[in-house]
Amino acid sequence: MATFISVPLKKSSEVDLVKPLSKFIQNTYPAGEEQAEYCRAVDELNKLRKSAVGRPLDKHESSLETVMRYYDQLSSIEPKFPFSEGQLCLTFTWKDAFDKGSLFGGSVKLGLPSLGYEKTCVLFNIGALASQIASEQNLDNDEALKAASRYYQLASGAFAHIKDTVLSALSRDPTVDISPDTVGTLSVIMLAQAQEVFFLKATRDKMKDAIIAKLANQAADFYGDAYKQCQYKDALPKEVYPVLAAKHCIMQAYAEYHQSVMAKQQKKFGEEIGRLQHAADLVKTVNSRYDEYVSVKDLSDKIQRALTAAKKDNDFIYHDRVPDLKDLEPVGKAALVKPTPVAVPLSQKYTDLFEKMVPLAVQQSLSIYNQRRGDLINTTIARMRDATTLCNGVLASLNLPAAIEDMSGDTVPQSILQKSKAVIEQGGIQTIDQLIRDLPELLQRNREILDESLKFLDEEEVTDNDLKSKFKERWQRTPSTELYKPLRVEGSNLRNVLDKAINADAVVKERYQSQREAIAILCKPEAELNAAIPSANPAKTMQGSEVVNTLKSLLAQLDEIKKEREQLENDIKSVNFDMATKFLTALAQDGAINEEALSVTELDRIYGGYTDRVQRNLTKQEEIISNIQVSHQEFSKMKQSNGEANLREEVLKKLAAGHDSYVELVANLREGTKFYNDLTEILLKFQGKCSDIVFARKTERDELLKDLQQSIAREPSAPSMPAVPSYQNAASTTPATGTSSMPTPAPRTVYPAKQPPPRPPPPSVPASVPVSAAQNVAPPIANASAPMPSQPVSSTIPSQAQGPPFATYPGYSGYYGMPMPGYNPYMYGQTMPPYLYQPQSGQAPYPTQQAGFPMPQPPYYQPPQ
Repeated sequence: MATFISVPLKKSSEVDLVKPLSKFIQNTYPAGEEQAEYCRAVDELNKLRKSAVGRPLDKHESSLETVMRYYDQLSSIEPKFPFSEGQLCLTFTWKDAFDKGSLFGGSVKLGLPSLGYEKTCVLFNIGALASQIASEQNLDNDEALKAASRYYQLASGAFAHIKDTVLSALSRDPTVDISPDTVGTLSVIMLAQAQEVFFLKATRDKMKDAIIAKLANQAADFYGDAYKQCQYKDALPKEVYPVLAAKHCIMQAYAEYHQSVMAKQQKKFGEEIGRLQHAADLVKTVNSRYDEYVSVKDLSDKIQRALTAAKKDNDFIYHDRVPDLKDLEPVGKAALVKPTPVAVPLSQKYTDLFEKMVPLAVQQSLSIYNQRRGDLINTTIARMRDATTLCNGVLASLNLPAAIEDMSGDTVPQSILQKSKAVIEQGGIQTIDQLIRDLPELLQRNREILDESLKFLDEEEVTDNDLKSKFKERWQRTPSTELYKPLRVEGSNLRNVLDKAINADAVVKERYQSQREAIAILCKPEAELNAAIPSANPAKTMQGSEVVNTLKSLLAQLDEIKKEREQLENDIKSVNFDMATKFLTALAQDGAINEEALSVTELDRIYGGYTDRVQRNLTKQEEIISNIQVSHQEFSKMKQSNGEANLREEVLKKLAAGHDSYVELVANLREGTKFYNDLTEILLKFQGKCSDIVFARKTERDELLKDLQQSIAREPSAPSMPAVPSYQNAASTTPATGTSSMPTPAPRTVYPAKQPPPRPPPPSVPASVPVSAAQNVAPPIANASAPMPSQPVSSTIPSQAQGPPFATYPGYSGYYGMPMPGYNPYMYGQTMPPYLYQPQSGQAPYPTQQAGFPMPQPPYYQPPQ
C-alpha cells in the first residue's frame, strides 16, 4: 500500500555568473586584495551552481545539502548585487518540471533576469529532492520513518513558501509547476504523506487504536484536501489524481477499522460492524477504481476477516443493532505534522562566500556619502584656492614684492627671476601649447564612446517597439523604454559633464591668450628678460625705510598663511572614516538606512574642525591684505614717480600676473587632461553596461520570439468554420430547417445504372483448320460434376482476353472476376470471364485442379485474310 508521490526536479539552462558579477565587482571596488577575494568568491559561486542545478542529482542527503547551500548563498548575495536593477544582465532560464507529455497549458520554459526567480526554482528543487529522498526511505525501521517524515515536512514547507512569495518575486506569470495553485497542492500532498508516515510508525509501534485512528483520519483529511485542490486542474501528472483519491479512501478505511476495534473493546458490537462495513466499502471502491495504482489486498483481507468474525459473534451471541453510517460518531483527528518554515540558512554546512562584502543598500549609502564628502572637500579646497588666487591678484596689482625689491631700477627683481625660473622649469609656453592641443582629441574620444553607447540603446529600443507593435499583448516583457531609464539618466548626466568641460576649456584658452605675452617674456633668459623690462631712476633713498620693512613683514605673514592653507588642503584630503560600519549597524538595527542623517552628522563631526580652521585662515588673510594695501599707499607716496618708473612697474605687474596665470593654467590643463582620461574609463564602463544589457535583451528577445513562433504554429488556422455559401444551400435536395455552422459538402456524383456490355460474337473458325491445331484449343474448364443450371456451360470462345474488372458504381455491380489456375501469360493482370465459371454458394472461388489434368494452353487464332 505504501505508494508515495515524489516531485520531479526542474532543469535549468547553463548560466555564466563569473563575467557579470566580476565586472560589477571590478567597477565597484578598487583594485587590490579585497577585489581579488570577491572575484574568487564569484568563481566558487559559479561552481556551486553547477553542482546544485547543472547536473543530475542523487536521491541522497548530500545532494540536498548542496542545493540548500546554493539557496543560502543566493539569499546572501541578493542584497549585495543589483539583480533587481537590471545592471548585471543575467537571465535565469528554467524548464517546467512536469513537461513530460502530461502537462496541458502553461509555458514549457521561462527565462527571467531575476534572482528571485532563481531562488524560487532552487527552492522548488529542494522540495522536490526532499520528496524523492523521503520516498526512497526503507519504512521498516524507526530512523527511516523519522527521516521520511522530516523530509516530507521540509518539502511541504518549501512549496508553501513558494506559494506565498512567487508572485512578488516574479515580474510576470510563472510556469504552471511553480504557480501558487500547483505548489499549494504539492505542499498539502507532502503534508499528507508526512502524516501517513506517522500513522505507519504508530501502527508499527502498536500504539493505542484510538491514536492510530485519529492519525489515519487526519491523513485522509489531508489527502482529501489535496484531491479537491487539483481535481479540476491539469497542473499535475494524471497518475497523481487516482493515487490521491485511493489514499483518501485507504486512510479512511484504516481509521474506521481501528475505531471498530475501539468499539469492540467498549462492547459496541453494532458500531463495530457498521464501521467495518464502511471500511470494506471504501476498500472495494479502491479495488474497483484504483487497483492499478494502489494494492489493498492485505487491508481488504484484514477487514473482511474482522467483519466476518464480528457478524458471526453478533448473530449468535450479542444481537446488537447495526447503526447507519450517518449515525456513527465521526472519528477524531490528530495532526502531528506541519510545514517546515524556510529559514536561512537551510544548510548546516553553509559558509558565506561574500561575508565581507557589504549589502547593496550599504554600498548605495556609501556612494552617496562619498559624494557628499567629495562635495564638502571640493568646496572647502575651492574656497582656499580662490583665496590664494585673490591674494596673488592683489599682490600682482600692487607689484609686490617686486616693488620693494626693485630699488636699483635697472636689474630684474629677485621675485621676478624666481617666477621666471619656475615657469622655465615647468616647460614654459610649450607645455601649455601641448596640453591645449591634446584636449580636443581627448574630448572627441569621449564623445564618440558616449554616442556609441547611446546608439546601442536606441537601436535595441526601436527593435523592441517594433516587436511590441507587431505582437501587441503577446510581447510580455519589460519595455526597453522603461528598462533603460536609469541608463538614459546616466547618459544624460555624462553628456552634461562633457558640455561643462567644453565650456571650461574655452575659458582656459581665452585666459591663456590674454596672458600669453607675459608668459613668453618669463620664458626668456635673464639678459633678455632684463632687456624686456624698462629701466627707471633708482629709489635707493627708500631702502631701509619703515614702510618697506612693514610691507616685507606683512608679505612674510601672507606667505605663512598660504603655506598653512596648503597644509590644510593636504590634511583634509587625507582624512578617512569607515562609514560602512555605521551603515551596517543602522541596517541591522532598523532594517533601513537613513543615509542623509547619518552622513551629515558624521561629516560635521569629522570635518567641522577643519572648516573652522579654514575660515580663520581666510579671515586672517583679509586682514593682512587690507594692511598691505594701506602700507602700499604710503610706499607709493614716498616713491619718486615718473613715466619710466610707472612703465617699469606696469611690466613687472604683468610678469607677476603672467606667472600666477601660468601656474594656474598648467594646473587646470593637467587637471582637465586627467579628467578626460578618468572620464574615458567611466564612459567605457557605461558602454560595457549598455552593450551587456543590449546583448542580454537580444538573447531574451530571441528566446521569446522562438516561443511565440511555436505557440503561433500550434494555434488553429481559423477559430470557426466559414458561413455556408448560398449556392450550396440551394443545391441541397433536403430542405434545411436551420442554418448550420458546418459547410455542406458538394453532392456526390450518381452515375446511371448500366447494363453489362454485350458479349462479343464467337470467332468463326474455318473448316480447314487442322486437327492438330484444333486439339490445341483449350476446352472450357468445368468441374467434374454437372454444371449449375443457372449458369450453363458455353462452348463459345471469346475473341480476345478480357480486361480488368470494371469499377463498381451505384446501380452497377460490375463483373465478377476469377483468376485462372496455373500460369497463363495472356491472362496476366486479367480476370476470368464471368460466363466460364460461377462458384456455388459456400464454395471457394476457384475450381479444384484434377490430378493429371493437362494445363490449358491459349488457342491460336488465324487472323482473317
